[in-house]
Amino acid sequence: MNEIHYFKETGKKNTEETLQLVKKRAQELGIKDIVIASNHGYTALEAAKILKGTGCNIIAVGISYGHKDEGWTMTEKEKQKLESAGIRVLTCLIALGGNVDRAFTKEFGGISFAEVVAQTLYLFSQGMKVCVEIVLMAADAGLIDMDREVIAVGGTDKGADTAIVVKPSYPRKLLDLRISEIICKPRCG
Repeated sequence: MNEIHYFKETGKKNTEETLQLVKKRAQELGIKDIVIASNHGYTALEAAKILKGTGCNIIAVGISYGHKDEGWTMTEKEKQKLESAGIRVLTCLIALGGNVDRAFTKEFGGISFAEVVAQTLYLFSQGMKVCVEIVLMAADAGLIDMDREVIAVGGTDKGADTAIVVKPSYPRKLLDLRISEIICKPRCG
């Protein structure tokens, strides 16, 4: 049985160790698709270094252009750098927030089902919510095989501090998604 690694603190300082744990678990399970949250490319490029020679496919999922004014969107130069490193890049609508529902709940109050799911995952950690979200996004874009487990890597603010093994699903079939394992996460959430 695999043990869960808990970090004492959240954040970027855990990136290298998270990616080393991902590499080890991917090799043990024969997982080839690694889905990584990466708004500006740092985490995806670090993963490319650590996963070099493993045959893993790295998919970097960035935040949609609707968040460009907040500085969260990948630039064209950053995207090209990732693609030249052999990383597939996806920028699209955020699966669990930032969509049409958010516009109405922000204007009129209330909460959408997507926000309920997001807030439930936040109970584990911000990275857990991000991991589930990016798998949904990559699945919907056709970038991962729906018949195989993948590893998802997310974090708190910048870098990576959470990784999970997931049986993916499409957003419209969210209830089919299965988190098979937690590889690592911050203990403090």
